[in-house]
Amino acid sequence: MTKPKRSPVAADFAHIRDWVFDLDNTLYPHHVNLFAQIDQNMTAYVSELLQLEREEARALQKRYYHEHGTTLQGLMLNHGINPDAFLERAHAIDYSALLPHPELGEAIKALPGRKFIFTNGSVPHAEAAARALGILDHFDDIFDIVAADYIPKPAGATYDKFASLHRVDTRHAAMFEDLPRNLKVPKALGMRTVLLAPRNLDDVLVERWEVLSEEDDHIDYLTDDLQGFLSALAAR
Repeated sequence: MTKPKRSPVAADFAHIRDWVFDLDNTLYPHHVNLFAQIDQNMTAYVSELLQLEREEARALQKRYYHEHGTTLQGLMLNHGINPDAFLERAHAIDYSALLPHPELGEAIKALPGRKFIFTNGSVPHAEAAARALGILDHFDDIFDIVAADYIPKPAGATYDKFASLHRVDTRHAAMFEDLPRNLKVPKALGMRTVLLAPRNLDDVLVERWEVLSEEDDHIDYLTDDLQGFLSALAAR
């Protein structure tokens, strides 16, 4: 495994014209734990839908997430649910934990070229989160799970659809993500890959597939501070 770099090298990003960011645990840090609310809502949905006890519902929810990329995809394939109703229920959360981050906004604004949010969540969720952070206006567009025809990252077809829709030359693009598996296709497409990961995993709750492993040789950079990373890049 080639060890990812931690400090950005300007030359590695000089050719980048499209900057692509995941949303949850990427544009805001993992310890904010906004996703915990979404997670609870999804568990409740699965429990009510299938008349399961909470622990059974949670186990099934996590299995679908691991096997299909999202709980939603698993529910659609196995139970034929209405995706819009699920997304509305899942994202009925309190965004007050997200505080304005003007330094991050300035760092994103300073990047040369276009900026996108590419999420397995919904546009309303991405807009609400980015608005709470004070960074929404710095993005050109949001590509969500609906635009992806409900086929989530890490499916290759979803990256292809994003690139085609926005005419992104992946050889001149960079992607920022918190899940190693979601960066495999971008790396294969020629994108610069940056993984957002908590420095101290003991302080946060992560699943085993969320952690960088010896097999993950598709990660160019690793950081626990998006704003610091982007600001350092702009300063060079």
